[in-house]
Amino acid sequence: MADTRTIALTVNGRRYEETVETRCTLADFLRQQLGLTGTHLGCEHGVCGACTILLDGRSARSCLMLAVQANGHEIMTVEGIAPDKLTLHPLQEAFRDNHGLQCGFCTPGILITLIEFLRDNPDPTEDEVRVALSGNLCRCTGYQGIVAAALDAAKRLRAV
Repeated sequence: MADTRTIALTVNGRRYEETVETRCTLADFLRQQLGLTGTHLGCEHGVCGACTILLDGRSARSCLMLAVQANGHEIMTVEGIAPDKLTLHPLQEAFRDNHGLQCGFCTPGILITLIEFLRDNPDPTEDEVRVALSGNLCRCTGYQGIVAAALDAAKRLRAV
């Protein structure tokens, strides 16, 4: 019989109390138990960045964390970026307008990474954006559209 624990956490502003196996990763918990499939699993070694979430406002690789480690914490996934179901976040708008994605597999992790980065650095240079994205792998875009979207989003967020 698997060892389980009950955890309580807030995900995208909603409070959850769930029983999880102690060996369950946070990524698997988010995807399988909460149905938040925007958090993607790529390498499962913390290298690709597809599983990036915000844990108490700071980026973390959810494939490297156990769900029990998130007990008592606040998490934001890509599903929590937009203010509501009918409105895109300025970063999402900038990705749309600047062709910042192709297949979209890496996009959730990149968006979460940029949410934190642009919060902490509201007027970045292109080089700073590229450094911030260095932990997120994209096989499709060549990053130019992603960088353009990040710089555009920074402008949009400063104007708000």
